[in-house]
Amino acid sequence: MSLSTWMVIIVKALALRQISKQALTTKEFWLAPDFLEGLNKLGGDGSNPFRQLAIKGHAANAHLQPQDGRPHLNNSLDLNDWVTRCLRSSIDDAIAELQSGLAVLASVGSTAPFVGLFGTVWGIYHALLAIGAAGQSTIDKVAGPIGESLIMTALGLAVAIPAVLGYNALVRGNKGVLGKLNRFAYDLHALFVTGARVGSSSAFNMGSKVLPMRKV
Repeated sequence: MSLSTWMVIIVKALALRQISKQALTTKEFWLAPDFLEGLNKLGGDGSNPFRQLAIKGHAANAHLQPQDGRPHLNNSLDLNDWVTRCLRSSIDDAIAELQSGLAVLASVGSTAPFVGLFGTVWGIYHALLAIGAAGQSTIDKVAGPIGESLIMTALGLAVAIPAVLGYNALVRGNKGVLGKLNRFAYDLHALFVTGARVGSSSAFNMGSKVLPMRKV
């Protein structure tokens, strides 16, 4: 249980550190002259959740664009809802990846103290058996089993405490990453629906960069 706990903590901590570095590239994404250059700024890592958001949002937007000589879904699907749904699906996939392994920490943190308590009861039980067999409660009959039971209690706590602390730290880190993903998805949604990022100067410019409003 201790080995699995530390493996999960180390692997997930390294993953969070990598995602935090990837989040910094979103600033370069918005400074890129076009979308393809922006994807290059995000890096080529296929597991990058920010890159996946951009790719899926762009694919959702392109899916509803008219195709020459072919029927399209512009008249049956709303662009805003369609892009929102695809971005949300990408965020859900990222959340599932971030939360993988946390169940191990939660299980270890909740069960390890009871395993140690079981060892304590087992040691006291053997101490009582030794006393009953000897007919007298001498220190040599009690010290060994009681010492073993106390060691088991300490081991249970030594396994449970890192699991609980690691779980809380990873959950807090996941919330920070989720906030960054939501902000990036919000800006992507505005880009694909209106043609400009929220808060940018072009968002207030009704020039050719802003996509025309769809007719109902």
